[in-house]
Amino acid sequence: MGRGAPVVTVTGRPAADAATDALPEPGGPDRPTAARLGRVLRAVPVPLALVAMIGLAGVVLGRVYAGGVLTGLVLGAAVGSVLVSVAARRLPSWLVAPISVLAMAGWTAWSLRFTATRAELPGGFAEVAADAARNGIPRLLTAMIPVEPTPDTVLVPLVAAWLAGLAGAEVAVRAGRVLLGYLPPLLLYAGALYVVGPNADPAIRPTLALVAVAVLGLAVSAQPSTAGGDPAAGLAPAVRTAVRARLAAASAAGVAVVVALAALLGPLVAARVQDRPVDPRRYVEPPQVETLDENPLIRISGWALNPEQQLLDVRTDRPAGPTAAPPPTGDPAGNGEPAGESPLRIRLAVLSDYDGVTWRVGATYRNAGRILPAAAPAPDSTVETVRQEITVADLTGRLLPAVATPREVTGARVAYDPATGTLIRPEGLSPGLRYTVTSERERPEVNLLATANVPAGDQVARVLRVADGVPEPLRRLATQLAEENGAPYARALAVEQFLAEHYRLVADAPSGHAYPNLNFFLFGPRNGGGQRGTSEQFAAAFAVLGRLTGLPTRVVVGFESTGDGPVRAADAYAWPEVLFEGLGWVPFDPLPRPDQEPRPVEEDLRPQPEDPPPSEVPEPTLEPTAEPEPAAAPGPPVNSGGVPTAVLVGGGAGGVLLLVGALLLTLLLMRRALTRARLGRGDPGQRIAGAWREVTDALRLAGHPVGGDLAATEVAARAHRALAAARRAGLPASGTVDPGASRSGIADLGVDGPPAAPGHDSAGPLGAPGHDVAGPVGVAVDELADLLNQVAFAPGTATDEQAARAATVATDYVDALRAARPWWRRLLWSVHPGPLRHRTQTR
Repeated sequence: MGRGAPVVTVTGRPAADAATDALPEPGGPDRPTAARLGRVLRAVPVPLALVAMIGLAGVVLGRVYAGGVLTGLVLGAAVGSVLVSVAARRLPSWLVAPISVLAMAGWTAWSLRFTATRAELPGGFAEVAADAARNGIPRLLTAMIPVEPTPDTVLVPLVAAWLAGLAGAEVAVRAGRVLLGYLPPLLLYAGALYVVGPNADPAIRPTLALVAVAVLGLAVSAQPSTAGGDPAAGLAPAVRTAVRARLAAASAAGVAVVVALAALLGPLVAARVQDRPVDPRRYVEPPQVETLDENPLIRISGWALNPEQQLLDVRTDRPAGPTAAPPPTGDPAGNGEPAGESPLRIRLAVLSDYDGVTWRVGATYRNAGRILPAAAPAPDSTVETVRQEITVADLTGRLLPAVATPREVTGARVAYDPATGTLIRPEGLSPGLRYTVTSERERPEVNLLATANVPAGDQVARVLRVADGVPEPLRRLATQLAEENGAPYARALAVEQFLAEHYRLVADAPSGHAYPNLNFFLFGPRNGGGQRGTSEQFAAAFAVLGRLTGLPTRVVVGFESTGDGPVRAADAYAWPEVLFEGLGWVPFDPLPRPDQEPRPVEEDLRPQPEDPPPSEVPEPTLEPTAEPEPAAAPGPPVNSGGVPTAVLVGGGAGGVLLLVGALLLTLLLMRRALTRARLGRGDPGQRIAGAWREVTDALRLAGHPVGGDLAATEVAARAHRALAAARRAGLPASGTVDPGASRSGIADLGVDGPPAAPGHDSAGPLGAPGHDVAGPVGVAVDELADLLNQVAFAPGTATDEQAARAATVATDYVDALRAARPWWRRLLWSVHPGPLRHRTQTR
């Protein structure tokens, strides 16, 4: 074929290459084979360079992943994408992309299945793949480092690597634009550096390797334009001179541009080498807890109302290991965790932030894989490995219970906060969810506690912060406990013992741990509902008093489990922890013993009054002598004229009687309207609350007012005693009861009432002090108290039948209490204006 022959174009190849293949090669039959081999050798370096550049991006990104799985998967995506493009180079270009995408789908599906099986994720492949596609990017940017290779954390890097290989191979191999074909792998490499950010060491070696591979690919793939190496050879002298001049000018301009860019950008790039890169994770919000979980401390009172509710089912495996150490607390209550096969404290949440009103979780959760970051245990501490299989029953929210400190979780996707060692499930808990968690329960060396110090400074300021508005009695108590105990552990024990010895643990105390609630819990009158509470008040009071004495404290909410079997609502409680240097967080237990009678707070808090010195003894006060009564002024003359006195007196008396009658009638109608509105209007919850107000108004009218700080059960106990006392006052000397004394229909008043509440007179013989002759009406008040608690802690669950029952109980009790009053008090009962003006409480 001569020079003037037409150039033949082969599909998918440059025309120049096709023409070159058609020319006979001089020098014998071996010359074409050598030429083809040379072309093959020149074509191989570019695909290899693309594969190497994409693989180096996987190496850079893999520095924040656990193990080398991610790097291997990215390298496989690079090899697959480039090989597909090279193998399909003779096909039309529009067919390459669909074929490559199908191959990408196959490699991605295999990778997702492999990582899901490796991470032991629950659910089918379709569910796992769909979840990874929806949440791949946010989970990659919120995952805890080191990131475990799971479907949702490898999907985005795999797809990006495959697309970079496809684009680079099509541009560099098919179009022959090698330098432009390097752009997709370079962008992928830059993206990997950005995602890693400051979470790994500078990638100096991979970057140098990337540059070397790119330069090598360019150098090997370069081809001379002619055999002689001179592009102007064979041209006319004038044309040859013009071509060479243009080439020289273009080369000079290119060199000038490169030198200018190096001069301008070099210092900027060099100055940024030592800068800390931006972490893209700060732009993505990590998984958050629900509002219900921000302060799980308030859930304890709600759980106490239904103690038999099953929240979890636990199966525990404790591998053979070192013997557990004694409990790291003074444990005056005897409720600490004993050594050996002891009850396990399963953590639900750790609350570190307190603003004077609410304790909050304040944790930063990051998506985590099956293996959680491990922290070095404290020196001389004992570590016990505990493996539990937990099945969720009625527990709601996102907080995932686990024994501290979890190290491996299977069966559920979790997010983890290393600072507190707590877990959440971002999707929320659901009945039947089963997961397995392996924890390392750490116990510090008890003998080191007595001399241990507590840390200080900015890193623990969060757990030392005391919000403004601390009541003065709390400060005085903290000062007193700190003055008597110098060492940090001694102060912690003093706070623990003070709470355990002076306060009563009750299950139905109202929730609340703000400053006013704690002040009433610590110093409120016992007969008014003070000095008693749930573990919520004990733990919160310990934490606040501890911070006031300089101890870094926090509150933990969780459950006490025997290790195997159901965990019920009654097992939920809160406990405080104190941070010691070199020992970590140490739990304390300020709850009293069940059989311990608390001592009055006044014995240890308030000093005994001292006799004043003689100089300060006040002088006796002399009573003034009685003054003589003034003489009566003379009356007006009998016959002074005008209207007779008898008429004035009679008219005035009649007017007053009419006004009094109208007033009494108005009060009677208003009282009856109030009762009808309370018992008959609104939803069932409002009617039950109205019935409770009828009972509390009756107690006030009977001379037994109740405060708003009492629990419903305490008010019911007071109602028992009030009715019993009123009936005893009306019993004849023989102890019998007038069957017509009450309109409630109760004939047998000799039946004993419910047992006396703690701290009150116990039952005795009929008519004796402390005997409860309230009978069935008094027992029914307990039922009304239970209905009120249901309305308060489970709004919207009351029914119309329960509201009707509450109205009946309230009416019977009011009638019985009124019937036991003297006749003249019964007349005034219905017109007393007290219920119209008093602000009664529902509890």
